Amino acid sequence: MKKIMIYVLSLALVFTLLPVSSTAEGNEHDPELWSAVKPLDTTVTFLNIGAHPDDERSDFLAYLSRGLGVKTASLIANRGEGGQNEIGLELGDGLGIIRSREMIEAAKITGVKAYHLSETTSDSIYDFGFSKTKEETLDHWGEDLTYERLIRFIRTYQPDIIMPSFRDSDTQHGHHRTMTILSEQTFKDAADPTVFPNQLKEGLSLWQTKKLYLPAESKQSAHTSLEIGMLDPVYGKSYPQIGEQSRYMHKSQGMGNDIPVAPRQIDLELKHFVNEAKNPELFAGIPYDFNEWATTLPKTEKALQAHYSTFQQSLERIISSYPTREDVFTNTQKALKDVNQLMKKTKQAKLDTELKATLLHKLQLKKEQLLEVSVVSSNLDVKAVVDSTILTKGQQTSVKVTISNNGKQTLRNTKVELVTPKGWKVTGPSRGKHLRPDHTATLTYHVHVPNDAENYHAYKEPVIQANVSYEASGAKTTTMKQVEGTIAVLPDVGLTLSPEDLVINTANVQDNVPVTVKVKNYRSDATSASVSLQVPDGWKVSPKATTVTFKKHAEEQDVTFTVQPPATIEDGAFTLTPKASVNGQSFSSTVQEIHYDHIGTFYYLYPANVNGVAFELLAPKGLKVGYVESGFDKVADYLTNAGLDMTKLTQADLSSGDLSQYDSIVIGIRAYLSRVDLAANNERLKEYVKNGGHLVVQYHKPNDNWDTDTTAPYRLKIGNPSIRWRVTDENATVNILKPESPLFNTPNKLTNEDWANWIQERGLYYPMEWANEYETFVSMADPNEQPFDGGILMAKYGKGTYLYTNLVFYRQIQGQVPGGYRIFTNIISYGHEK
Repeated sequence: MKKIMIYVLSLALVFTLLPVSSTAEGNEHDPELWSAVKPLDTTVTFLNIGAHPDDERSDFLAYLSRGLGVKTASLIANRGEGGQNEIGLELGDGLGIIRSREMIEAAKITGVKAYHLSETTSDSIYDFGFSKTKEETLDHWGEDLTYERLIRFIRTYQPDIIMPSFRDSDTQHGHHRTMTILSEQTFKDAADPTVFPNQLKEGLSLWQTKKLYLPAESKQSAHTSLEIGMLDPVYGKSYPQIGEQSRYMHKSQGMGNDIPVAPRQIDLELKHFVNEAKNPELFAGIPYDFNEWATTLPKTEKALQAHYSTFQQSLERIISSYPTREDVFTNTQKALKDVNQLMKKTKQAKLDTELKATLLHKLQLKKEQLLEVSVVSSNLDVKAVVDSTILTKGQQTSVKVTISNNGKQTLRNTKVELVTPKGWKVTGPSRGKHLRPDHTATLTYHVHVPNDAENYHAYKEPVIQANVSYEASGAKTTTMKQVEGTIAVLPDVGLTLSPEDLVINTANVQDNVPVTVKVKNYRSDATSASVSLQVPDGWKVSPKATTVTFKKHAEEQDVTFTVQPPATIEDGAFTLTPKASVNGQSFSSTVQEIHYDHIGTFYYLYPANVNGVAFELLAPKGLKVGYVESGFDKVADYLTNAGLDMTKLTQADLSSGDLSQYDSIVIGIRAYLSRVDLAANNERLKEYVKNGGHLVVQYHKPNDNWDTDTTAPYRLKIGNPSIRWRVTDENATVNILKPESPLFNTPNKLTNEDWANWIQERGLYYPMEWANEYETFVSMADPNEQPFDGGILMAKYGKGTYLYTNLVFYRQIQGQVPGGYRIFTNIISYGHEK
C-alpha cells in the first residue's frame, strides 16, 4: 500500500516536471513508451478470473496495469457462445469468435493480457446459456477438465494475487459462481504436488499464490479499499474512463459508457493468504520489486543481493529516462545484458528450489518487458504485408517486410525471420544488416503452403509472423510482429447453404424443396468446381451435379438443387450434404466470414450440411402473419421455411400500412430496443389488437425501451434483477394451467413430448407483475425454486388479444426442436379459427 500511496501522491508532480518536446512525436507525453516503461517498476503479477468475455473488472485492471505497471491478466472460462448478438446475426461459435476478439481488443486498451480456458470452437467449456449453480455448470463443462486447465494456467502464469470478478452468491450467474469457487480451491491445490501430478512431469512448477481477494459485499465488509478514480496525465483519462473505453470494444454486448472523472473506490475482501501476506493491504507481504526480492535471499548470498538491488536501480534509471526515447533505449540495452547475467548468477546460486524457480520466473518476465521497451524506444517501425491474406493449400505467396529505423542509434545485424507452421517452406533474405538511423530496408520472402496444411482456425496462432531481431550496445533484442490482416488457409471453395436448416412437414410433405448452394472461390486463380448434393436414401435430387466456372478469386456463384423427400417420410432428423470437387479434391465446408471494424476479419469453418427434421406441423389454412424483426432472431425465416405465410414488416408497414390484413402480428425478441419505429408506432399496434388482431410479443429485457405501464395494453413489468426471473433448466416440468385452451389444442394437439428436448433454457426475463386482465397458461420452475406462471400471458383488448411470452421459442425454432415449432404455431394461430 505504501507503494501505491507514493505513486498516487507523486504522479502529478513527476509529470509536471517532464520536458515538453523530448518525445519522438514532440508531445508532452508518450503513452506508447510509458505503457512499456512503467511495468519495469514492479515484479508483482495479478490475475483477474471470470467466466465470460466482459467479466473483467476493467476499471481496476486499468489502474493496476496502466497506473501501477503491475503485470495483469484476465482469465476467462468460455467465449460467450451462448449469448445474444447486438451487432449481427452470428450465434454460437461464430459469436464466440467475435466475443473472443472483442476481449483481446479490450485488453489492449487496459494493458492487460486476455486468456481463455476454452481452447477451441465447440469446446467442452462452452457458454451453454444461463445456469444458477456450480453443479449445473460443471455438468456441462466437465469438472476435471475445467479444473485441470485452471490449475495448469495458475502454475504457468504464477500470479502473486488472484481476484475473481464475482462472489459465490445466489444472485450470480452459475458460471460466475463456478469460476469463483474453483479459483478459491486453486489457492492450496496449485501448490499441492498430489493435484494433477502429470503437470509437474511435463515441466510445470508448483505455485503458491500469495493472496486471493474477492470483491467486498459492502464497504463495511471490505478489508481494504483503493481509490482508482484519479486522472492519469499520460493517457489523459481516469482509470475508470480507460476501463469504459475498453468496454466499448464489447460491441456485440452493447457495452461501454461515457463517464466523467470522479472518485471511485474498489473494495476488497482478503479471502485467502499465506502467513507473511496476512496484512489486507493489496501488496503487503509480497515483494514489490527486486530490492525487496534481494531481502528474501539468504545472508550467504550477499553478492547476489547486491546484484538484485543494482538491477532494480537499472530499471528505475530507465523509468526516470522517460520520455526521452534515446536515453530509454540506451539504458534498456544495458539492462538487457544485466538481466541475462543475473539469470546466470541465480541459476548458479545455492538457493531453495522454490525461491530459485520464482526468481528465475520473475527475471524472465522482466526480460520480456525490457525487450518490449527496447523495441518501442528504438523507434523501429516494422510493416509486414502478404500478397493475399487468403491462402489455399499448395499455393505460393510472397511477404514484403519493411523495416525503418526512425531512431538515433544504428541497429546492428538486423534480421527478419518468417515464422510459419512445420512443413511450410520460406525462402528469402537470411543475413542480417546494419540499419542506420533514418534508413529503411525492404525484404521480400516467398512462402509455399504445403498440400497438407491445416485449415484456418480463429483460436490458433497466425500462420505467418515476422520475428525481428537486432543488436545494440552489446545486447540482442527480438520481437514478434504480426503480418497485416488475418492470414487464413481456406478450402479451395466454400459452400454456403440456403436454407441451412430445413423442416419437412409430414402432414403435408412438400413435393419439391429448393436448396441453394452458394459456391465461393478462395483460390488465387481461375478454376472450376463440380457441385453435387447428397441426400438420404429414398430422396430424389435434381440435378445430380453441375459445374461452375470461376474467372477470378472471391467470385461467387449459386447452384440450386431441387430435392424431393419421400411422401412416406418418417419423423426424425436428416442431413443433406453438398460436395464440390476441384482438381480431384473434395470440399464440403462452409466458411463463415466475420468482419467488424472494431475487431477485423475472421473466419469460422464448419461442415456444410442442411440439418433437417421431419415432423407434423399443422397450421390454419390461409393464416397470414406479420413479423417485426429485431435483428436478434431468425424466427420469421425459419417459419417461412416450414411453410407458414410470414411477412416481415417494414417501418412503412408499421407507420401507415394496412395491418388488418394480418391474422397475427409477432414482435421479435427485444425488438423495442432495436426498432425505433416499433416504439414510435406502438399505438397503431394496440389499435390493431383493439380492432380484432392478435399480437404476440416475445421476450424483452427491462431496459429494452419497455415501459411497464404503456408498452402493453395493460400493466406488465419485466422481472429485475434478471437472474431471479428465469428458468434455466431446459427440462423443467411444464404444468399446463388451462389445458382446454386453444393454445394447447389448435391447430396442433400438444403433448408432453412437445416440451421435451428443448435447448439451453425454458424462459428468461419473466414478468414480475401484471394486471388482472392477463390470464396465465403455464407454470414451471428450476429445481428447488418456486414456479413462475407468467411464461405465457394473454389478455383480451377490444376485439382482439395481446399475448406476451418470455419462453425462448426462438432458440427452439432455430435449433430445430419440433415442439418449439408446434407450440409457437398454436400461439400465433390463436383466434384465427374458432
